[in-house]
Amino acid sequence: MIEEKQLSNTLENIKQMMERSSRFISLSGLSGISAGICALTGAWFAKSVIEKNNYSISDLRSIKRGDMYSVKTDIVDYLQNPLFQIAIITFIAAFVSAFAFTYLRSKKNNIPIWGTTARRLMLNVIMPMIAGGIFLLKLIDAGVYGFIAPGCLIFYGLAVLNASKYTLLETKYLGYSIMLTGLVNLWFMGYGLYFWAIGFGVFHIIYGAAMWWKYEKSH
Repeated sequence: MIEEKQLSNTLENIKQMMERSSRFISLSGLSGISAGICALTGAWFAKSVIEKNNYSISDLRSIKRGDMYSVKTDIVDYLQNPLFQIAIITFIAAFVSAFAFTYLRSKKNNIPIWGTTARRLMLNVIMPMIAGGIFLLKLIDAGVYGFIAPGCLIFYGLAVLNASKYTLLETKYLGYSIMLTGLVNLWFMGYGLYFWAIGFGVFHIIYGAAMWWKYEKSH
């Protein structure tokens, strides 16, 4: 009986060592919750700006061969838009808070936060987001604003899905959910802000709470 228990403990230790070497398991559920809260807060501020300035969130400008340049907007002007600034601040706040909680969990579990697996994870997240960022900047340059919200959701969902190979398997469901939200948003252009709140806010909070309950609550 004692030998069986020792063998079980040994196998469990081997399993944990293999997981640590092949997957980045230090992601904290609190990181997802904090990122979701930041997203919902950003959406609330953005909605206030839209209502205050009477912006049309359903503005989708079509580009025709004859007036391609007439609908263009300088990217510098777009960067000065309060909505874009809110998006940048929200992203930074979400990233910093997510990193902080992940760092604390790594330190608690005595697992290095930066290593081969973490680099692979980061690379798989960054590449789809860089491609998506370039694509979205081109949409901004062309004045096609209606596809920006769903584009952000789709490319971010792809990034999360791509990175799920190197972290907790449940992460892929977050990727699928956000990507699907972006695809549905393609048919509801005037409601991009609400889809952002659902994809980046609600789904992150649900995911984070589930991961915290499953992997961190009992530790």
